[in-house]
Amino acid sequence: MVDHDAVVRGDLREALRRVPDSDVERSVWYRGWMLSSSAYSRLGAALEARGLRLLTDPEDYRSAHELPGWYDTFAALTPASAWLPWEPGRTPASADVGPLIEALGSGPVGGPGVVKDYVKSRKHEWDEACFVPDLADTEAATRVIARMVELQGDDLAGGIVVRAFEQFAPDDGGRAQEVRVWWVGGVPVLVTAHPDAGAGGAAEVPAEVLDVVGTSVRALGAPFVTTDLALRTDGVWRVIEVGDGQVSDLPGGQEPGVLVEALAGVSVPGPA
Repeated sequence: MVDHDAVVRGDLREALRRVPDSDVERSVWYRGWMLSSSAYSRLGAALEARGLRLLTDPEDYRSAHELPGWYDTFAALTPASAWLPWEPGRTPASADVGPLIEALGSGPVGGPGVVKDYVKSRKHEWDEACFVPDLADTEAATRVIARMVELQGDDLAGGIVVRAFEQFAPDDGGRAQEVRVWWVGGVPVLVTAHPDAGAGGAAEVPAEVLDVVGTSVRALGAPFVTTDLALRTDGVWRVIEVGDGQVSDLPGGQEPGVLVEALAGVSVPGPA
């Protein structure tokens, strides 16, 4: 119903040409490709003008979609992270990167790390634009971060993030055993493999782990959230990413019925 490309270029009239006006307020979900937080906000305003209210408001979307919005709520469950707002096209220098790395902890920080923007990494260019073998080597870290910024181009979301690297247990294909949990109203309604994983089902996540993660999901407050979990080599489940569920991928071949039923069943508060 929504033309994603038209939303991105700011043509909301074209983007919503298939969406009918509503004489009474109706509540809707967006389900599609990722949008920047600003584009999502513009989409929400355009829909409201047609009598349609996004169940995930722009503030909740930003909180779930961008790492700075969810990190504090999940800090005990996810790798240590620090971030710096950054403009696309501007090349970072060592003077920018040094304080960012030090913000990971008290004093100089060493050990491996990964870099990304507020939403996505360049994990497919792992050695070139994602992984830093030793964060104490500021020059090397700066090269990796600068390359990430360059490759992201105008799609750089929000700024630069540096995260401590943690080693996760591999599956049979050598990939980390990542699992995606889908939360609607703070309840886990579906557990799938990560879309980037190979063939096979999702690893089983213990109920007590879901209970702990669910506490943070509910504290975040966004109504439709995904959490990507991975088993660390020491046997501890960790939250790798949090995302807004509206723009999170289902793995290929996954039957969406359970998720659609959960979304359709969300109760909408009446007028105050």
